[in-house]
Amino acid sequence: MIYISHRGNVNKIKPELENSPEYVTAAVKLGFDVEVDVWSIKDRLYLGHDEPQYEINLKFLQNDKFWCHAKNLPALQFMLLHNVHCFWHQEDNFTLTSNNYIWTYPGQALTNRSICVMPEKKDSGEDLSFCAGICSDKIDFYRRKNA
Repeated sequence: MIYISHRGNVNKIKPELENSPEYVTAAVKLGFDVEVDVWSIKDRLYLGHDEPQYEINLKFLQNDKFWCHAKNLPALQFMLLHNVHCFWHQEDNFTLTSNNYIWTYPGQALTNRSICVMPEKKDSGEDLSFCAGICSDKIDFYRRKNA
C-alpha cells in the first residue's frame, strides 16, 4: 500500500502550509509519498494549489516520492519530457498517472491499480487494502489503521 500525503498534509488540512517545499519534504521524511501541485510559468516551476506560490527546480521534482499534479499544460508537458511522475485531472472520475496508476476521484470504483483519493470524503467503511494506494489529508490515520 502506498500512503500519499495530500499537499503535505499528514493529520489534518493546513492550507497555509500546503505545497510549501518544507512541508512536503517533512511528509516525505515521515515516510509518506506526497501529491504536489505543479505549475510552469514562463519556463519556471512552482508549487501551489490555486496559483503558483513556491518556486522550485527540476531536481526538487525528481523525487520518487512525489505524485505531481500538473496545474497547467506547460507543467504537464515539462514533467513528461523530464520523466517526472505526474498526472492531469480536474474532476475526472479517473485519470492515469505517468507511472500507470489510476488516480481515482472520491467515491468512484476502485481496482488494485487505483489510488483512492480522499476516502474521508465518501467514508463508506469500504476495505481499501486491495488498492495500490491512498491519498488523503489524514494519511497518517490510514497508515495506522492498516498497520
